[in-house]
Amino acid sequence: MQTKYLARLRFVANGPIVEGEWNVLGTARDRYTEWVGLYSKNPAAVIQVIEKTDDQERALHTWTAHGETTPEST
Repeated sequence: MQTKYLARLRFVANGPIVEGEWNVLGTARDRYTEWVGLYSKNPAAVIQVIEKTDDQERALHTWTAHGETTPEST
């Protein structure tokens, strides 16, 4: 079982995905933070940090125009 960490960006709902994949959570979080800074003015953008183990995905952080959510805050 191998865990990967993804930073995922969508500019529109159900639109194409821009994604990066790393073995280190910190690197994915850095990219997430960078993308939030760059695209926070776009009200349709959705940016996530995702933990992927085998075929299972779990969002660790999600940013939308309404702010950031984590599994603990939902």
